[in-house]
Amino acid sequence: MATDLLTITDLHVSVDDKPILRGVNLRMQRGETHALMGPNGSGKSTLGLALMGHPKYVVTQGAIELNGVDLLAMEADARARAGIFMAFQRPVAIPGVKMADFLRHATTNVRFPDRKEGEQLIPMKDFRKELRAKMDHLRMDVEFARRYVNDGFSGGEMKRAEILQMAMLQPKFAILDETDSGLDADAVRLASESIAEIGRNNMGLLIITHHDKLLEHNPPDFTHVMLGGRIVETGGVELAAELYSQGYDRIRRTYPEAEAENRAMLDHDEPQLSAVERE
Repeated sequence: MATDLLTITDLHVSVDDKPILRGVNLRMQRGETHALMGPNGSGKSTLGLALMGHPKYVVTQGAIELNGVDLLAMEADARARAGIFMAFQRPVAIPGVKMADFLRHATTNVRFPDRKEGEQLIPMKDFRKELRAKMDHLRMDVEFARRYVNDGFSGGEMKRAEILQMAMLQPKFAILDETDSGLDADAVRLASESIAEIGRNNMGLLIITHHDKLLEHNPPDFTHVMLGGRIVETGGVELAAELYSQGYDRIRRTYPEAEAENRAMLDHDEPQLSAVERE
């Protein structure tokens, strides 16, 4: 049976004319879980933002295709409608916009990608029923939906809000950018369980992480190691376990050219390294 396919071929990305990604190749099928790991500044978050169409991240070479369709020709909102989702490491607050209103508009636009602004939204009764069911499943208080998007949220609340969005939007492919960062052990465990219940087997997951806790309930089919702006090694769940327990010393020794490029980006603190990439 045919399945959705996301293909990244020889992807080069720059910010402010400074190269970050230097030829990334990745192939994901819907239903697969991929872990993307690597030391600080290696390009992990850059890959996610480039996939999502952030205007600051300029693709200078290569291709990104969803089922053979050129994603690079689409704006970020069109990519979302096509089935690409990203849970951000640091979500932006939107004061004055309630979570429920935001989710109703986003869910309608994803499910009806040809909808024009001003046209009918998902009926309120149906939306409320579905939203309540998803929030109950995620063990979230109903009052959460009445709050403004990420406004005054704790780190854990922001990450749970991202997972709730993923639950409602049901994308073909979800990029989770260090969803475990800033969370305590119990919160990470809950996030891991929630992601597995919502996404595993239903969508393609690209989990960007430094740790193994988020992978506890989402064991990767493939683990990719990024260094110096490219994927230098791919393995299975055992590779993720090795990196978590032993770090990146073996990777650095095995790929000295990529390590030199990675170190140069960090040592010179180039402007192409965003705040998320420095961490």
